[in-house]
Amino acid sequence: MTLKPLADKVVVKRLEAEEKTKSGILLAASAQEKPEIYEVVAVGPGGIVDGNEVKMEVKAGDRIITGKYTGTTVKVEDEEYTIVRQGDILAIVE
Repeated sequence: MTLKPLADKVVVKRLEAEEKTKSGILLAASAQEKPEIYEVVAVGPGGIVDGNEVKMEVKAGDRIITGKYTGTTVKVEDEEYTIVRQGDILAIVE
């Protein structure tokens, strides 16, 4: 099964949390901070959304930053994805 986002929606997957600090200390799973950096998996076509034309600025493979409580989380074939609006994306990480 694949996810095909509509309009200005973007399907993203959270990147894994760091398991080690910069100094080399291993972190327990409960101590790992979940990053708000995601990889874009699929992008909707854009178009007219709420009466405004939306041009999609992100593409599959981009790494992005979103707000902490943004989007809807879905599970597909044991993989967890988040669906966000393009307007909820704060930045593209280059």
